[in-house]
Amino acid sequence: MMYDLGAQFKVDINKSIANPECIIKGNKYRITVLTERLVRLEYNEKGVFEDYPTELVLFRNFTKPNFRVQEDNNILFVSTKYFELTYIKNKKFYGGKVSPSKNLKIVLKNSNKVWYYNHPEVRNYGTLSYKTANNKSKFQRSLYSLDGFASIDDSKSYILLENGAFKKRNNEEIDVYVFLYNKDFYYALNDYFLITGYPPLIPRYALGNWWSKNELYTENDITHIIKKFEDNEIPISLFILNKWQDISGFEFNEYYKNAQNILAYFNSKGIKVGLSIENPLVFNSNSTLFTKLKNYLPTDRNGNIPFNLFDERTVDAFLKLIIHPLNNMGVDFYFIDYFNDKDLDRLMILKHYLYYDKFKVTNKRNFISAYNSTIASHRYPVLYAGKSTVSWNSLKDVTVFNSSASNIGISFWSHDFGGTSGGIEDNELFTRFIQLGVFSPILRLGSDSGKYYKREPWKWGIKTSKIVKDYLNIRYKLIPYIYTESYKYFKYGKPLIEPIYYRYPNLYDDPQYFNQYFFGSDIFVSPIVSKKDYIMNRAIHKMYIPDGIWYDFFTGKKYKGNRKYVGFYKDEEYPVFAKAGAIIPMSLNKFNDTNIPNKLEIQIFPGASNTYSIYEDDGVTDNYLKGDYIITNIEFLYKKSNYSLTVIPVEGKTGILPSTRDYKLIFRNTKKLPKVTCYVGSNVVENKNYLYGTDLIVELTNIPTTLQLTVVCSGEDIEIDAIRIIKDDIISIISDLPIKTNIKQKVDDIMFANKLSIKKKRIEIRKLAHGKEYLEKKYIDLFLKLLEYIGEV
Repeated sequence: MMYDLGAQFKVDINKSIANPECIIKGNKYRITVLTERLVRLEYNEKGVFEDYPTELVLFRNFTKPNFRVQEDNNILFVSTKYFELTYIKNKKFYGGKVSPSKNLKIVLKNSNKVWYYNHPEVRNYGTLSYKTANNKSKFQRSLYSLDGFASIDDSKSYILLENGAFKKRNNEEIDVYVFLYNKDFYYALNDYFLITGYPPLIPRYALGNWWSKNELYTENDITHIIKKFEDNEIPISLFILNKWQDISGFEFNEYYKNAQNILAYFNSKGIKVGLSIENPLVFNSNSTLFTKLKNYLPTDRNGNIPFNLFDERTVDAFLKLIIHPLNNMGVDFYFIDYFNDKDLDRLMILKHYLYYDKFKVTNKRNFISAYNSTIASHRYPVLYAGKSTVSWNSLKDVTVFNSSASNIGISFWSHDFGGTSGGIEDNELFTRFIQLGVFSPILRLGSDSGKYYKREPWKWGIKTSKIVKDYLNIRYKLIPYIYTESYKYFKYGKPLIEPIYYRYPNLYDDPQYFNQYFFGSDIFVSPIVSKKDYIMNRAIHKMYIPDGIWYDFFTGKKYKGNRKYVGFYKDEEYPVFAKAGAIIPMSLNKFNDTNIPNKLEIQIFPGASNTYSIYEDDGVTDNYLKGDYIITNIEFLYKKSNYSLTVIPVEGKTGILPSTRDYKLIFRNTKKLPKVTCYVGSNVVENKNYLYGTDLIVELTNIPTTLQLTVVCSGEDIEIDAIRIIKDDIISIISDLPIKTNIKQKVDDIMFANKLSIKKKRIEIRKLAHGKEYLEKKYIDLFLKLLEYIGEV
């Protein structure tokens, strides 16, 4: 009789048994056509095949796809819209380790590509999987390949029994899933989620700022650091306690005698608490926890209790005697601080049990963070990339983690933004880390212990502290947008990050551009990963703007797409772009509040009509699975002399929202208008509208959330055509240089002289190195460099 781990771990085996109509079976083989793009290949000399779910694959029972089978006594032929499979029946899939097999091959239709067992798949882009102990980046094979196919070998993974226990396979068999998608990668990703499970919807608070410094905090330390965050008006929503454990690794040490009070304090501040836990091999007999456990579990020859994740009774005791009491005290989530790349199965199973163990007191949405165990990692759901050096190379690594994650269906990577240890703490580097973190799925401020690792923004100089503070607050404003994009990931499998090379494959091999990415549906990010030019005091940044019209998210400057640009970015500036017609919902909640906003800011970019559907729920429970959510359409109709915006709930329960809401609508690059009319239903309501810089702002108060809000802006050519001109950038650079004003004018006259060629401009600039008011060589070199960029446009 199987041990009862609880209903939360029960497995419906019927969901893993494939539809018989999808199966072609012989004495030694079984081929299952799961979708038009996905086929399962099994071979076993004894003709015994696996129907149980595995670590990787939970679901196989799908509606029969369209496919055709032809066969005789020797040859099997299977074809779909995407592939043609030919197999010599009952033969091994392979002809040896060296030569590819002639026994089985799959031809990808509309291409010259052929897959066979043990195919090297050298055109597979892979995904950055984790950092090793010596800070080396480890890649694994992914689904994304220029060949248009990819395979995953599931032959060695553990099976999952009805009661939720893991067990090694009894059969020595080949069990491979082959994705054959040609250029339709998102369909392949959808197929992957069909068999492994779709990504969960993470709690809303997880999208705020995390704090995870590896310090041993006392109760006074905690209240002090939280007060510093408050005094500096820097929001924080998650706090990970890393050094809370006693000798057992699972109970609070002597520094946390009043752990209940500490957890209550966090709760009073609206901050969620996570505990860092390790994965011990044994429960030590010297710990107080041992007394509880020995009543349920046997000891080994040394008097300790083995922590055996393959023993159901041990797992049950671990959850009921250790985890549940911590949950009841007020612990919100766990960070599994354990990694051994030789023991990834153990890590995966620990993650599985911690994640699927539902809280006993409430219906809180489960949430854990952990190192990557490489198997269906999107399910667990926030991955920690590993410790990193404080360096520009680590910053570059973050962009590779982010941009390659979608290749295997992952969105939520967590990094120590700023670097974990070593290196040199540097103002510019820390600033660029935080700016990238704001436009990443997860933003975690973390480092090793030590007062000279400055993850506390207030420890930096005034300029850096202000920039970091401003960006961390922008992160909180963006939560409605990021949460909506997280919902699309959960509902449709659409990753939060789409690397630019999905749309422009030729950019993959170009180090200047390959790490750029789309952040959700309406935002594009071009990360800065190199030091600035200290003479001009700006980062010289090359970027490729995608097809269409895009606007600088901060300044509103307009960029025509499908071309390369050079930008010059001050420390406080960052290359983030919104597409024409972009609608970005933003929160105006008070400090630390990640909940549904009572006051919603909506940024609307001109250039095109668009609809954005904002998703909202309570953010912490599983009630959204029962229909407790609301989807609100924000529709923007763009005309040169007329804008209209409507906000209306279209799906779900309106009671999720506050009964009324205040709105701050920001129409970017828009003139002051003679007429702005607002309606709630058919009734005209008052509004306050004014110009702020180049943006038109419309404010409304106490608008019922159950009724349609319509805003009509009328005028003559109301869009300000703020096209980006490199001349403006260069004038700004010249203006900021510490050189005489009359010399600046001479430089200006040369740089922008229409009748002079670039070659003659260089000659004239070099002449400024001589005479009474000569220019230093460093400035001559700077202007010559700027002339190169003028010549590129």
